Amino acid sequence: MKTAGLYVHVPFCDHKCVYCDFYSIITTDNVSSYPQALFKEIEHYAEQFAESHDFVTIYFGGGTPSLMEPEYLESIINKLHKHFRISADAEVTMETNPGTVSKEKLIAFRKAGINRVSIGIQSFHEDELKFMTRIHSSEQAQKTVREAAEAGFANISADLIFNLPGQTKLKWKENLDTLFTLPVSHLSAYSLILERGTILNKLVLDKKVTLNDDDHDADLYEYTIDYITGKGFNQYEVSNFALPGYECIHNKLYWEYDDYLGLGTSAHSFMNDKRWWNISSLKLYLDAVREQGHPRAGSEVPDRQMQITEYIMLALRAGGLDISAFISRFGGTEYEIRRPELDLMQKEGFTILSAGKIKLTPKGYAMCDELLTKL
Repeated sequence: MKTAGLYVHVPFCDHKCVYCDFYSIITTDNVSSYPQALFKEIEHYAEQFAESHDFVTIYFGGGTPSLMEPEYLESIINKLHKHFRISADAEVTMETNPGTVSKEKLIAFRKAGINRVSIGIQSFHEDELKFMTRIHSSEQAQKTVREAAEAGFANISADLIFNLPGQTKLKWKENLDTLFTLPVSHLSAYSLILERGTILNKLVLDKKVTLNDDDHDADLYEYTIDYITGKGFNQYEVSNFALPGYECIHNKLYWEYDDYLGLGTSAHSFMNDKRWWNISSLKLYLDAVREQGHPRAGSEVPDRQMQITEYIMLALRAGGLDISAFISRFGGTEYEIRRPELDLMQKEGFTILSAGKIKLTPKGYAMCDELLTKL
């Protein structure tokens, strides 16, 4: 029996933020017909994976899943339980935006089966929220976190973005200071990334927005690591920090090269060493599911060298490269081929060897992309 996670994409959103490149739509057309297509997709994959996999997580991403009524997500959860083997203590996460939920709605989501919320705060400064075209205020964000705790959520994650245009270290520190007055157990702290096709990308190309340089970004990132780990949070991935026992199980499946099944528009899957991805367009997704039972847009089977590359990359970005696990999976020869470069990284202070794992140091995390490219 293999361990796996379930991802469900909910594409509906009330607004498209300038930096976002995830598939989302701001129309409510097809909201009611979407679950029926999801149900059909679930039935299609249940024939292949219901008996071979133990699913330990369900993750509702988007879009803005919290825009939906609790009954909407509950119907999907019930369908997943009906067709897949889902652990009794499965982690069930819902991405949540401040301003889309009340305390009463959060209580209802808890009753529907959600036991973890990931709240997209991004900043507590009103000018930064305005720049990112977020629809909530700092006060609403803080209220949402507190109400989530009052609703019974013990596992609360928050997202923040640093290195926004003109953001000083002091301003970023104030964001972190505010966050740590709130009952959060997990934090995702991302550097602002310029993605092609976003509104922000066009603003930069049109020279209406100027981004900070790489040195400023690195300085803020190193400060972020020192600050958050100083609060008792462990860094268990490049951008993710958690109190002990509150690491995101679902995301760890990705980073540990385990299986995951993605459902809905634009969702990606990696099952039994095969990868595939769904159609993004909601209309085309609905048509494909109706006509062929699944919305697959493309697929690939990574060859051995690609698997090794991905395994090492994901492991180093996260909890570390377990040497014994790597050798067991790919063989000692493959490890010896890469050992000189891995040893050099340790000698230069980018990694440490601890309990049989090669782990990035804070210095290594700051240089992560460059190191992985070399490796």
